[in-house]
Amino acid sequence: MTTVPNEINPAAAKSSATEKQTPMMQQYLRIKSDYPTMLVFYRMGDFYELFFDDAEKAARILGITLTARGSSGGVPIKMAGVPFHALDPYLAKLVKMGESCAIAEQFGDPALSKGPVERKVVRVVTPGTLTDADLLPEKAERPLLAVCTLTQRKVVTTGLAWLSLASGALRLMEFSGDARTVGARLAQELERIAPAEVLRADDNSDLFEEAAIGHTQHVPEWHFDVVKGHKALLDQLAVATLSGFGADGLGAAFGAAGALLRYAHSTQGRGLQHVQTLAVESENEFIGLDAATRRNLELTETIRGQESPTLFSLLDHCRTAMGSRLLRHWLHHPKRNQMVARSRHQAIEALLGRDAAGALLATLGQVPDIERITTRIALLSARPRDLASLRDGLKQLPALREQVARCFIPGDTCLLHEIHAALATPEACLDLLVRAVAEEPAAMVRDGGVFARGFDAELDELRALSENAGQFLVDLETRERARTGIANLRVEYNKVHGFYIEVTNGQADKVPDDYRRRQTLKNCERYITPELKAFEDKALSAQDKALAREKMLYDELLGSLAPFIGQLQAIARALAQIDTLAALATHAVRHNWCAPQLVDEPCLDIAEGRHPVVENQIERFIANDCRLRDDKRLLLITGPNMGGKSTFMRQVALITLLAYVGSYVPAASASIGPIDRIFTRIGASDDLANGRSTFMVEMTESAAILNGATPQSLVLMDEVGRGTSTFDGLALAWAIARHLIETSRSFTLFATHYFELTQLPEAHPSAANVHLSAVEHKDSIVFLHAVQDGPASQSYGLQVAQLAGVPAGVIRAARRHLARLEAQAVDGTAQLDLFAPAPCAEPEDEAAPAAVAAAPNDALRELIDQIDPDALSPREALERLYELKHAAG
Repeated sequence: MTTVPNEINPAAAKSSATEKQTPMMQQYLRIKSDYPTMLVFYRMGDFYELFFDDAEKAARILGITLTARGSSGGVPIKMAGVPFHALDPYLAKLVKMGESCAIAEQFGDPALSKGPVERKVVRVVTPGTLTDADLLPEKAERPLLAVCTLTQRKVVTTGLAWLSLASGALRLMEFSGDARTVGARLAQELERIAPAEVLRADDNSDLFEEAAIGHTQHVPEWHFDVVKGHKALLDQLAVATLSGFGADGLGAAFGAAGALLRYAHSTQGRGLQHVQTLAVESENEFIGLDAATRRNLELTETIRGQESPTLFSLLDHCRTAMGSRLLRHWLHHPKRNQMVARSRHQAIEALLGRDAAGALLATLGQVPDIERITTRIALLSARPRDLASLRDGLKQLPALREQVARCFIPGDTCLLHEIHAALATPEACLDLLVRAVAEEPAAMVRDGGVFARGFDAELDELRALSENAGQFLVDLETRERARTGIANLRVEYNKVHGFYIEVTNGQADKVPDDYRRRQTLKNCERYITPELKAFEDKALSAQDKALAREKMLYDELLGSLAPFIGQLQAIARALAQIDTLAALATHAVRHNWCAPQLVDEPCLDIAEGRHPVVENQIERFIANDCRLRDDKRLLLITGPNMGGKSTFMRQVALITLLAYVGSYVPAASASIGPIDRIFTRIGASDDLANGRSTFMVEMTESAAILNGATPQSLVLMDEVGRGTSTFDGLALAWAIARHLIETSRSFTLFATHYFELTQLPEAHPSAANVHLSAVEHKDSIVFLHAVQDGPASQSYGLQVAQLAGVPAGVIRAARRHLARLEAQAVDGTAQLDLFAPAPCAEPEDEAAPAAVAAAPNDALRELIDQIDPDALSPREALERLYELKHAAG
């Protein structure tokens, strides 16, 4: 938190000590007192200055010079500053570090001011209230979220309200339960929404213990008043009731919305014209994805925190930032309603049928970020080039509309028809932009040159005066020489005396009566005429007047565009949808993806499925089937490390997710029934900062799955129980698997190295064994990555260790110890999940050959003699091995 030294604390500004401050510092301290937790950028000429603790913090974060100049109230004034024209890059860095900034501009003319020039805060920049293109990530939202809690009879009701200020999307949600349940649910929702900034009251700190949140702002509890929040929503949306938005019965969410809107208004210093609608989300609207699942599936960020390769980076062929943001939103918010996904599948099919995706993407490449430009228009912060980009983008709508129209039958009610209708060109808006904005306007209004010629007659005249002054002076000089007969008469200009007519002393008797002496020099006299004086008054002020005129016209232009905000937002949504659909269609045809079938009966039937990301990272990817149905709900997956178990499990989850997103999927075919949640427990990680070991994290994630999974959930469990002792882990894995089979009845992929678990299907017909195959050759191993029925014969742990580069001596010692462990086993059978089996114990003398006993079996020899090893594929060889094993009994 930013503080000010006690000697000059803003709270003491009215004390006698503060009276010792200079007038300018008193003004600064008054401003700082209103924004005590923010960095105050105080405009002084061509720089924004920071003082005291603000200066120290800014210098440390930004790497700028910290200086000291004079003292105030006996305290040295520490200063750090940045040029006013280069402010945004510095703000971007500060906001990225979680800092909030208040920008204090100066008003009025310093030459006319008595004392310090008036200054006031015109802009507040916080992590959750960004709208500037230079400060926002192009392909992601940075929402502001408020949390309100109400407790009645130990039942906690939590209301969430979040706003993407850059798009104007406002959403509410509400849920109830005991404190622990609500805390866990809040953590899940914060992970899904990923707010850049959270507003909270001081009294709900316990609720946030389980929620990992970033930048928070503590605001007074009275800001969360439910009644006032409800009224604030009515006023913002200009409606008499919220029933049309599905907001009946909400309470805490209204309190959150009130605090949210109050905070957003205060940071922008004006109304939020672009916030014109409201969406109320429910728990059952989206397929549940908890934090572990989002991390394990690497939707938009790898497990290591990188931006690629991820599912998003793979699919993002979008040509507009709007489309990329929508694709990201779809991936994190797949809807349970199958009709939503089916409509997108149909749209992709139509685009592919007409081969329209490529042409659409080419045209979309010429469309700017209309969504965020519209927001800046609403907030009166749009720059001239924003408007020029908007104008040029709207010119592309007729071509886009025509391309979309080719893909559906007129009168159809499909998704493409809705998009086509929304892409209608706003003729009045486009006409205004074409008439008003110059073809290539200046970057800032203060630079001039924003408006097209012919838009405003007075501005054109002012520009002509400023631009044609030289020609006027030449013409005037010619006319005056002819009128006076003074051949060496000159019309000149300097900054001190302005315009003048210079006549040498020898020609002074020819000077007309209307000349008025302006300056006397040694060899000549300088004069001014009424005509030249009138021109001087116009010319000298023409540039300033032109800039002032442009500023006034620009403010009027932004006001004239306000009625089109709703229509422009609808266009932006339609553009984002068609961009995303075209990108998905493009990827589907390039990588041979198929249209999934979403069905009503419970099933998960995937033929030749592939991992969408991994298949692009390796040369030859092995496709595999996954068939789950009502009578077979759990696949117990065994096989060697590096055999592909985790990849197989993840690809099933990603194919399911993609199907509900509305995308085609990497498979030969896929039929998928209703899904309400996707859970994953994959890999090992700890959370030492919060006192949780690897095994504690594993069990916490497992508990969340067991408590939340339903018969419509998809569960991925990988290596459960490996973080504790062998028998503890085996017992836990067995009990967890049985619970998923008997109680949860979820569709489950359960990967394990506990070979004892392969006996579960004998007692539970709804479970089945499958394994990832591998072939051993001497002491090496070849992974086939093929999913086959039945349990694995062994885990190949020592072979994998050898591949990893473990020294040969260690491997030999492990084999000897393995033999002893197997010999000492109570039941006389090997624990195949822990070590690779050896035919017999190796003697201490490593040079001695191992004795191998084999019973004669003529039938077995005959089968072996029929095999031609050179003619077999790896899969056929494996099948022959199983036949031999069966024949051997």
